[in-house]
Amino acid sequence: MTVPGSEGDGKVTPGQYDFTEQIGHLLRRAYQRHTAIFSEVIPDSKLTATQFVVLHAVKDRESCSVNEIVRATAIDQGTMRGIVERLKSRKLIRIAEDKTDRRKLVVSLTKAGEQLIAEIVPYAKKVTELTYGDFNAAERLALSFLLRRMTEGGQEPAAPSAPASS
Repeated sequence: MTVPGSEGDGKVTPGQYDFTEQIGHLLRRAYQRHTAIFSEVIPDSKLTATQFVVLHAVKDRESCSVNEIVRATAIDQGTMRGIVERLKSRKLIRIAEDKTDRRKLVVSLTKAGEQLIAEIVPYAKKVTELTYGDFNAAERLALSFLLRRMTEGGQEPAAPSAPASS
C-alpha cells in the first residue's frame, strides 16, 4: 500500500507535506496566540482562559455537576478535576453534595467567583477583539461559522450566533 502523495516506495519527499500549512498546526498556532493575548490582557495573572471558561459555565448554570461542566466546555474529565481544584483553592467556587443524590457533587460560584467574572468579562471581550485582529465583520462571521461547523463534525451549525468572548 502506498501513502497518498508518495512516490510509490512509501517515502514522502520534501515539499510534499508542509506541516505549517496543515489545519491542526494552524489551529494550534491560533490558539497559542489567543491564550497569549488572554494572559497579557486579563488583570488576574493566576486566571487562565480555560479556568475563565469553567467559571463562566458554572455562572450560566448557577450550580451544576462537574459532568455538566465537562459537557458544556468540552474539557476532558481529568483536566477538569485539576481546574476545579485550583478554582476551589482560590475560593472562586464551592463544591457541595447534591441534596437529592449524595453521590453527586454540585459546583457553584462563591461571591468572589461572581465578582471575578464581572470584573473579567470586559477584558475577555477585548481579548476576543484582539484575537480577531483586523478581520472585518464578514471574516469574523465566516471564521466563527467554519469553526463551529468543524467542531460539529462538518455539519451545519445549529444557529448562527455572535462569537464567544474569552
